[in-house]
Amino acid sequence: MKVFYDPRMSVDSGGYSPSGSKPAAVVADWMDLGIEVCGFEPASAADLCLAHSKKYVCNVLSGSAPNGHGNSIPEVTGATQWTCGSMIAAARQALIDGVACSPSSGFHHAGYDSGGGFCTFNGLIVAIEKLRSEGLIERAAILDCDAHFGDGTDEIIHRLQLDSWIGHWTFGRDAVGARGYRHKQTMMAIETFIRDCKVDGCNLMLYQAGADAHLNDPLHAGVMTSEEMRERDKLVFSHCRQCAIPVSWDLAGGYAREPDGSIPKVLALHRATMEEAIAVFGLPGRK
Repeated sequence: MKVFYDPRMSVDSGGYSPSGSKPAAVVADWMDLGIEVCGFEPASAADLCLAHSKKYVCNVLSGSAPNGHGNSIPEVTGATQWTCGSMIAAARQALIDGVACSPSSGFHHAGYDSGGGFCTFNGLIVAIEKLRSEGLIERAAILDCDAHFGDGTDEIIHRLQLDSWIGHWTFGRDAVGARGYRHKQTMMAIETFIRDCKVDGCNLMLYQAGADAHLNDPLHAGVMTSEEMRERDKLVFSHCRQCAIPVSWDLAGGYAREPDGSIPKVLALHRATMEEAIAVFGLPGRK
């Protein structure tokens, strides 16, 4: 399994979310699974402008506007270019191997000219638009299983009028919600979305394998057990493979910390996702 990681994408944001520094811990935890860590280039300002206004991109990168973590720390802002670059590289590799991973978070709340919710730039839309500009894909889909509504993704799709060729399913809007949650119905909805994407001629699936859907996540007070989340991941990977849709996946949310600041519960959930990806696809791309 090719994983696109660079230490510069993993920086402590100094706030509540562990997402900024999570990539390093996640990749270290995966090394015994047989992954192949690959290098890549950071997203350029021009790449980011594929999904965002030029003014917003310039203001954030110059430090005159805060990043999605609510600060202007250069290393934190710089890391967002690396996470978006990781998403681009993983998406491109998925077209070759059928699957690839970007161990990144912090995308789906970033709108056309705004950030927030620990999200600065929308690497999902950036990756899709980058590959489309290169002529590598014609239709794409985003399966967002972070517990929260991907409002930034939705806003960009509508604002840039991408609805006709980007499908978007987001747990925070399209799943049966926390109070009336039904696991079986949600799994059926995800399966239906993937199969509809196949019918529509989808060339690429971006899968946000959010850990914050777990029922013990402190930020969301989620709805899924560890077993249900593993079932979710297995369903996504197996159906993407059955439908011959390349899938590039990232980490998205997960906020459970121990008193010492470590995140073993979040790491266990992300490890389960990688284990299910390897179980379905094996280790493509290994020499």
